[in-house]
Amino acid sequence: MISLAVYNRKGKEVESIKVDEASLGGRVNHQLLKQAIVMYHANKRVGTAATKNKSLVEGSTRKLYKQKHTGNARVGQLRTAKRVGGGVTFEKKSRDFGKNMPRKQRRLAANQAVLEKILSGNCLLLDELKMEKPKTAEFADILDNLKINRSCLVMIAAADDNICKSVRNIPKVSVMPVVQINAGDVCNHMKVLFTKDAFLALLNKGKEGEN
Repeated sequence: MISLAVYNRKGKEVESIKVDEASLGGRVNHQLLKQAIVMYHANKRVGTAATKNKSLVEGSTRKLYKQKHTGNARVGQLRTAKRVGGGVTFEKKSRDFGKNMPRKQRRLAANQAVLEKILSGNCLLLDELKMEKPKTAEFADILDNLKINRSCLVMIAAADDNICKSVRNIPKVSVMPVVQINAGDVCNHMKVLFTKDAFLALLNKGKEGEN
């Protein structure tokens, strides 16, 4: 069992939560994490780069002039890659770089990414996070009180526009509902900040996955 402290907005510890490693995968499988991170980056690639080959360039396919007895070097059609405005020899084609993993593996990788953050001391819990209106300065003060000065992923129980608008102008800080958690986003941030409700929802989801 791991004891995880819960802090308030002022950065003071108010309680602690016992976490069973088994609910987060039991151990960190680095091969599984690597596979999930590779998938995460591959799915963010946009494979729309494309150039025209000889068959796609506009122009006639007629041979420009006869092969012999002209005194000129032999040439083919106007669209050949050797001429200005012709097609590209080894053209780029649009492609899909996307990868996929089974749902259970994706969920296990996300849980193990959180477990790795806990074991390395880079996971923090906040007792509550409610904002009546967007206030970037207020949220920045919370991060300062928790001594978070690196990239941080904020996990909340449900989507909240006020929190999202408060975070979006803070560099290297992202916010996400816990239902969208994935190993790529967790590993791409140095710190992970959970609200207490979001963390308990994650643990309950992990227990349901075991059953």
